[in-house]
Amino acid sequence: MKKKAIIIFLILFGLVMVVDKVIMPSYISQGTVKVVPNVQNMNYEDASLALRKAGLKAIKSFNVKYVTGVDSDIVLSQMPEAGMEVKSGRNVYLVVNKRERPSFQMPDLTGRPEMEAREAVARMDIKLQNVQISTVSKLEQNGQVLSQSIPAETTVKSGTSVSIVVGRYEASVEGPKKIIVPDVLGMSLEQAKQAVADAGLKLGKVTTEHSANLVPNTVISQKPGANALVSPDQQVELTAVTSE
Repeated sequence: MKKKAIIIFLILFGLVMVVDKVIMPSYISQGTVKVVPNVQNMNYEDASLALRKAGLKAIKSFNVKYVTGVDSDIVLSQMPEAGMEVKSGRNVYLVVNKRERPSFQMPDLTGRPEMEAREAVARMDIKLQNVQISTVSKLEQNGQVLSQSIPAETTVKSGTSVSIVVGRYEASVEGPKKIIVPDVLGMSLEQAKQAVADAGLKLGKVTTEHSANLVPNTVISQKPGANALVSPDQQVELTAVTSE
């Protein structure tokens, strides 16, 4: 009886040794268990290659929101996470940025305090390219946005740049006659030229700027800004959209 128990023990011990020394190493060496590499912040193609070399499969997925300043091929996150042990051939989902920037309507900034306008464009991921100061004769316009380079309700994309003109009040003093500069933003170039002439001012340099979103020949910038008090001989410079 005792001899039989010893034989059974030896058989079981032998089976354990075979599993531990032969079967398990073979199981792992054949790639059944894989450690997920860290591919976050890598280019998608490079990340996919790294996973393939590790015996895993990359699946592209897109982030819910558009992330500003991040290329659409950069891996933002991965699932399963780096360091996890998974079966060979497991799908690893790689989240990348959306290809298209979101589109929305340009908000109306005119009449708002400068700080409020800055906050509004920041929330919508619009870049405030330039803030021009213009002298105003009305105290209530002090610190308010007088005009904007892109008209309100124009369809723009995330990252679009806009410039604004902000009023600064100066009490009137005795001196030469002053003329109020007309607001010509959003007008056609010809309409703007006529408005400048009708106000008794001279037309200055006219430059163009490319835009795929705005109507060609639309005025998007003026200097001095709208409602500024200037001398009759002051030249008004205009910037208009071109499609070329």
